[in-house]
Amino acid sequence: MAKFGKRMTAARAAFEGKANVTVSEAVGLVKDNAKTKFDETVEVAVVLGIDPRHADQMVRGTVTLPNGTGKTVRIAVFAKGDKADEAKAAGADIVGAEDLMEAVQGGKIDFDVCIATPDMMGVVGRLGKVLGPRNLMPNPRTGTVTPDVTEAINAKKGGEIQFKAEKAGVVHVGIGKVSFTAKQIEENLLAFVDAVQKAKPSGAKGTYMKKISLTSTMGPGVSVAVDSATGNA
Repeated sequence: MAKFGKRMTAARAAFEGKANVTVSEAVGLVKDNAKTKFDETVEVAVVLGIDPRHADQMVRGTVTLPNGTGKTVRIAVFAKGDKADEAKAAGADIVGAEDLMEAVQGGKIDFDVCIATPDMMGVVGRLGKVLGPRNLMPNPRTGTVTPDVTEAINAKKGGEIQFKAEKAGVVHVGIGKVSFTAKQIEENLLAFVDAVQKAKPSGAKGTYMKKISLTSTMGPGVSVAVDSATGNA
């Protein structure tokens, strides 16, 4: 049987008997019981009634969190010439072409988001096996393959996040920091859930959104009433 420290034991006791609570109650529990010395990330996991192995049941998309993520996002851009200069001016952390491809192939991945101009996809395409499993592969559907690198960089640094259903049909992302106000976390959570709701695939049958769980990096999770998060309460 797992043994827990005093902090986790106290947090689990505070969460005991709390299930399917409202969004505001869940946020309050998570914030009040995040007692570590660092600013923990607030994370949400949504269990969906889908089978991502089928193309018509895949869920993926982007959402701009109204209050940002609280995280410094490191951005790499594959671009050449004027577009490379534009990316640097817009605040990209890493800009390159074949040289950047070689660095990534060598295991140097010092970024959280990867953006590419359309003409660079022939180069980026060789990195599918490296970037794909890390959910870093540029994709037109998520706005990361685009000629407008300035807009893409501003969006990613301004709180835009990507989400994608995992094999078990779960979408899991960070939506802020425990240092955020309760209202900021609530607004980010509702914006994310709304985006997942709108991304419902044509092949989804039965109950689409089965369970929502909110937690902090080092804390236990609490289940959120789906109706409360989707505005159907």
